[in-house]
Amino acid sequence: MQKIFENRWFLLFVIGLTWGSSFILIKKSLIAFTPYEIGAIRVGVSGLIMAYIGVPALRRIPKNTLGWIVLSGFFGNFLPMFLFPLAQIEVSSSLAGILDSLVPVFVLVLGFVVFGIRTKTIQIVGAIIGFVGAATLMYFSESSTEESQLGYALLVVLATACYALSALIIKQKLQHVPSMQLSGSVFTIWAIPSFLILIFTGFFTNFQSNSETWEALGYLAILTIFGTAIAMILYYKLIQNTSPVFASTVTYLLPVVAVIWGLLDGESFTIWYVVGGLLILAGIYLIREKKKDVRPNPR
Repeated sequence: MQKIFENRWFLLFVIGLTWGSSFILIKKSLIAFTPYEIGAIRVGVSGLIMAYIGVPALRRIPKNTLGWIVLSGFFGNFLPMFLFPLAQIEVSSSLAGILDSLVPVFVLVLGFVVFGIRTKTIQIVGAIIGFVGAATLMYFSESSTEESQLGYALLVVLATACYALSALIIKQKLQHVPSMQLSGSVFTIWAIPSFLILIFTGFFTNFQSNSETWEALGYLAILTIFGTAIAMILYYKLIQNTSPVFASTVTYLLPVVAVIWGLLDGESFTIWYVVGGLLILAGIYLIREKKKDVRPNPR
């Protein structure tokens, strides 16, 4: 079983399936909760779940590492949790999943600009092809232009840039921190401001007990446990076992899963979904990194 969770492609598939389903779950949660409540609950409850790991880990982490953990958590675990539900007030769940494919592009750009990381030409080509596939799906999606507004769509783009920056920080500055300790630490830290947000939004005092609220809460619970806490642990592990570029290719799977859920939720299907999906898969193939043959270095 342990070998399975060490397999990069298995991790990629599980994370893609989990996060690809998060957009429809956000949509269902918005029926009864505000975007701020959804984001705060996801981070706050995940922090409670992970506190038994995060609190001891934070006591052992050096001060010079703690700052990077706070930053990685803000960009990867806190801010995007609010940006996505805010965007999905107007942006469809399918379109949100499609735009999330921009993460690898931002990894390449921010990796060069912030950390001076050079990238192979074939990986750049793969990222571009993947982006073209996402753009194709977005352009020919019947729901993309009628139900969305540019400002809200840009919130998703901002969230993808945040994810990319977080992935780069983890790989460049937090490689030595085990994935369980890292995820536990960031959620424990950002759980505190999340619960403060819930208090100030009146979530605890204005909670209405009815069938609609409880149904939305069920969707939100699935989103929080599987789409946030567990998925983040696997994502951190994937980043540390591979690279930010490879780990970010998980977002190429998200549009496929998001569109499937959109179909089940009543959205239409065209041949352009197939074309865009194939382009995305081609991008994954090109951007992947071959596993190096690890041999003792003679001295």
